[in-house]
Amino acid sequence: MAKTEARKASKEHLSSSAHQSEKLSFTWAMERCFTLLFQGLVYPQIWEDPVVDMKGLELTSGKSVMTISSGGCNALSYLSADPEFVHAVDLNDHHINLLKLKRDGLRYFPNYQTYYRFFGSAQCAGNIRAFDRHVRDHLDIDCRHYWQQRDILLRRRVSLFERNIYRFGLLGRFISAGRWGAYLLGVRLSEMLEMPNREAQLEFFEREISPVFDHWAVRRVTAARASLFGLGIPPAQYESLAREGDGSMADVLRIRLRKLFGDFALQDNYFAMQALTHSYGVGPEISLPPYLQLEHYHALKSKAERLSVSHRTYSDELTERPEHTFDCYLLLDAQDWMSNKQLDHLWSQIIRTSRPGARVLFRTADKESLLPGRLDDDLLARFAYLKDLSADLTKQDRAAVYGGVHVYELKP
Repeated sequence: MAKTEARKASKEHLSSSAHQSEKLSFTWAMERCFTLLFQGLVYPQIWEDPVVDMKGLELTSGKSVMTISSGGCNALSYLSADPEFVHAVDLNDHHINLLKLKRDGLRYFPNYQTYYRFFGSAQCAGNIRAFDRHVRDHLDIDCRHYWQQRDILLRRRVSLFERNIYRFGLLGRFISAGRWGAYLLGVRLSEMLEMPNREAQLEFFEREISPVFDHWAVRRVTAARASLFGLGIPPAQYESLAREGDGSMADVLRIRLRKLFGDFALQDNYFAMQALTHSYGVGPEISLPPYLQLEHYHALKSKAERLSVSHRTYSDELTERPEHTFDCYLLLDAQDWMSNKQLDHLWSQIIRTSRPGARVLFRTADKESLLPGRLDDDLLARFAYLKDLSADLTKQDRAAVYGGVHVYELKP
């Protein structure tokens, strides 16, 4: 009963965030389609750069963090900075159970090699056996039930980690569809892996990939707001994103992919490798999220109990927290979904629960911060916008999906 009520509440919270349009309008229908899709697994891997996050927040030993789980990679990665604690929330119970598994796998798998085979490679025979032997009985009852559930072919859900979980979820399938579409248009994305340096990558992009976005079929498909549901982008966020390309989403995608494949060497950008291969690659020089890096493994294993998780909204969690609880707040792109009223409530709770000098970091589909003109002036006046730092972090963000990374600091 409690689980059913939690799922019902999750759907209601998601609807209140994503549903902003008048009833029976076209956008109203699109918002409900998006909500339906978002109730499944969306992000096997979070698509925000944790290194950028930690720089922007000046995350150091003893600080406390409030974040949104998504795929869970970053919540765990923040532990590498030795915070006092990290708390993650999410409306999507698939994300919650994925993060719990990543955290408890860190605690109970016997060594780095087993942990990496399970979450890094995620397609090794023996991963299910390792789960059953080391982790399953340590999961809470809801999480254990989630990973034990069977599909129509009677495969347990945990078998995703022997079938490459990065191919699944809304994002994984969206990437597969994009690669298939590129193949039909004559682009062999695998050739990008043969490029020896960043300059060669950019040349390949301009020669082979960029012209795809001028194709009539690509422009027509991407003109539909539903075309980016696979990236977790609802209709309201689509409109904001399209402004960068003067209304052409194909041009926006060209810009973002140029950054993804041209601004960073592949061996330094695990987001690009996931987009190309649904994997982190092989070999000693591959790029990995911090929580999967060997150098952080033992420290994170000893700190895993500092990460807590709850299935609820960000604002609801803050409402029940005492004053002066957090130093760092990460909002991902959640505000792009919110009404002005929801923004005011969220930021009033951030102010109430923040410690002196607290920082808030978020991303937007558009280049500019969405707060001026939308957040109550008195609330906004409590914060300083770190404009130069925000611009630098936007350039450094290897994920390349968002128009802007923004950092605000609570004034004394």
